[in-house]
Amino acid sequence: MMAVRLIISLAVSCVAFAFYSSCCIAQQVTGELGSSSATTTLGGKQLPPPDPAFGGVIKEKASESIAWWPPRVVPPKGAPNVLLIMTDDVGFGAPGTFGGVVPTPALDRIAKNGLRYTNFHSTSLCSPSRAALITGRNHHVAGFGVVGEIATGFPGYDSVIRKENGTIGAILKENGYATSWFGKDHNTPFYQATQAGPFDQWPTGMGFEYFYGFVGGDASQWQPNLYRNTRAIYPFQGNPSWNLTTAMADEAIQYMKELKEVAPDKPFFVYYVPGGTHAPHHPTSEWIKKISDMHLFDGGWNKLRETIFANQKRLGIMPANAQLTPWPKELPQWESLSWDEKKLFIKQADVYGAYLAYTDHEIGRVIQAVEDLGQLGNTLIIYISGDNGASPEGMLNGTPNEFTTFNGVAVPVKDQFLWYEFWGSDRTFPHFATPWAWAMDTPFKWTKQVASHYGGTAQGMAISWPGHIGDAGGIRRQFHHLIDIVPTVLEATGIPMPETLNGIKQRPMDGVSMAYTWDKANANAPTRHTTQYFEMLGNRAIYHDGWVACTTPATLPWELSNAPPPDVLTGYKWELYNVMEDPTESNDLAAAMPDKLKQMQDVFYAEAKKHGVLPLDNSTLHRWNSPRPNLTEGRKIFTYAGTLAGVPNSGAPNILNKSYTITAEVTIPEGGAEGMIVTDGGRFGGYGLFMSKGVVGFERGRVVFLYNLLDLKRTIWEGPELSPGKHTIVFDFKSDGPGLGKGGTGVLSVDGKEAAKNSMEHTTPVTFPEDETFDIGQDTRTGVAMLEYRYDVPFTFTGTIDKLTFNLGPEQVTAQERQQMQKTVAGARD
Repeated sequence: MMAVRLIISLAVSCVAFAFYSSCCIAQQVTGELGSSSATTTLGGKQLPPPDPAFGGVIKEKASESIAWWPPRVVPPKGAPNVLLIMTDDVGFGAPGTFGGVVPTPALDRIAKNGLRYTNFHSTSLCSPSRAALITGRNHHVAGFGVVGEIATGFPGYDSVIRKENGTIGAILKENGYATSWFGKDHNTPFYQATQAGPFDQWPTGMGFEYFYGFVGGDASQWQPNLYRNTRAIYPFQGNPSWNLTTAMADEAIQYMKELKEVAPDKPFFVYYVPGGTHAPHHPTSEWIKKISDMHLFDGGWNKLRETIFANQKRLGIMPANAQLTPWPKELPQWESLSWDEKKLFIKQADVYGAYLAYTDHEIGRVIQAVEDLGQLGNTLIIYISGDNGASPEGMLNGTPNEFTTFNGVAVPVKDQFLWYEFWGSDRTFPHFATPWAWAMDTPFKWTKQVASHYGGTAQGMAISWPGHIGDAGGIRRQFHHLIDIVPTVLEATGIPMPETLNGIKQRPMDGVSMAYTWDKANANAPTRHTTQYFEMLGNRAIYHDGWVACTTPATLPWELSNAPPPDVLTGYKWELYNVMEDPTESNDLAAAMPDKLKQMQDVFYAEAKKHGVLPLDNSTLHRWNSPRPNLTEGRKIFTYAGTLAGVPNSGAPNILNKSYTITAEVTIPEGGAEGMIVTDGGRFGGYGLFMSKGVVGFERGRVVFLYNLLDLKRTIWEGPELSPGKHTIVFDFKSDGPGLGKGGTGVLSVDGKEAAKNSMEHTTPVTFPEDETFDIGQDTRTGVAMLEYRYDVPFTFTGTIDKLTFNLGPEQVTAQERQQMQKTVAGARD
């Protein structure tokens, strides 16, 4: 009888497995199907696969029935762990591994143990590059033709990664990997980045089981807008030495350690994307001293370019025939500067260099942790140095507070010395002067934002995988792009591209695998990525069979301009380069080879049509004012009660460029109260309505409204101390508009009596700091006060907020001003 039952069980199990694998091919099965220890791989046509039919036997009595377990899904045998690293706004020529003067030993380590790629490319802005990287599709295909804050209602520009473009996280997760994301998330649409969700476009909704990082274009490394999965966390409160660059490495190391201790055979996919070196440049003081003592930048930006280029020739990063592109006439020569300008600019570069070295050091800790876990030999490590060119967004002189740039305010050099001694600390949100960005992109022309030239799109990259790369320490010059990373990972893991994912037919990958370059015999093989378009904000280029045709940028990325753009089709000059012979794009052949240029232009427009680049748009008014989803659009009245913290600006009442009234109905307990009633922003710009902390008991509980104009000037309205009981506090502001950043007069009243009246000459014109939030009943990141009425966060309100109301007047800006405002907000969030 038992033999009969066993035969029946095996027969039913085979039928069940046949059903289970009907959508799959080439499964690898371990153990006996139906046993609790059985595993299977997937063929990949459908993810997730259908539930298998029960393969056991069910009778009336358990003693006569046969149990059967569905096999656990595991990756193919030998599939490696994957550690995918990408830094931010670095510049091709900045790291020592690619000829720069800043030491990057972690990147050196990967290059020494694997391969260094010198012809690898990105898009020219952050979130488009990241969308391309995690999907394997071109950035327009992935919905990120631009950053989401200036999205338009076309498929290539709506900032939504459509379900047909499943991420590498989702594919690997369904195939049995542990998937995680540490660091920058700039791929969640801004209007979905609040507590209201939806969360399907957050990392945890895109296939990454664990997320620890910040949402948006940039973040303070001292007090970031930090999330664990979808909940805001504040580990820096009360811990002044805390820095996200280190904390993120700690978190990733602990994650990998726990995983391998609990499930040693389960491979991980760790997507590790720190904020460095995007502004704010926030290294620790120890790293600032270390790099400053090396005097790497004392010779200035022109000499730095020459040094980097010589290093690139010596290291073989650039071939012997490569030429250094000329210094642009729009940027000053170092020797034309005054002594104080040089002193300030060297400080800016030292802090940037310290941030790059610090970021690489912490990446090195993560890599070392992989080795300490005994996993280095079974881990594919991909280290991409930067997601676009170095950033020119500090304007010509740099700034101690990046949000001055995004509000159109240039800070004079002499005024910047007020922040000189603590440049890079949490007292600053700094960015370096534009000429440093051009130098960091050596040997190429242009910078971040500019998709038409390699200065905006060339990235150094290294890959290691012991035992699988047969030319350790080698250099590869084949043309490749971020979209090639996902196909490379899939080939390395043996996991096929699914036909459907979560029931949605998948669009084919645009990229090609780079694994063919790992064989030493293929060191000089022709590239398999033969055609690649580039486009951003109207600037465009096409790579095809060793040639590049590109437009000459019509505007300077470091200048904020209201000038109308040229016609997007006919208003641009085109350039032509044979990059097989001229890898730095030095010799423009457009005039000499008009037929070749026309051929290349035709290829561009064919690719643009194919990949959702159309309609081309370099406009200002149309694009920046294009209707898009918005949680607060059209709302004039906002009502709250109790406490609420961590609301991004996209979900908060916007008081900029308008009159407004804030009414707080509060209850004060016996003994008085202190703390924040409502705030938006922080140290680098914003406002707060609060009850003062006082000094050793004196002046505690006074009503205060404080307006912080970009950390340049603070205006204060002072009211009385409040007795126990119920009170109504009103701050009423009348704008002097219309006009961008116009001043106005504010009146603070308590219980119907005017307590203070004050005027401001200017208000913030464009944006409060992106990484700060709207908070009620506390202040979650940095305080708006500096000296007078200073407090320590979270400065929790010790009374009760019965009702809080914002009543907003109409926005008082012209169409042209609104255009500039929307544009600079987008820049602030990239």
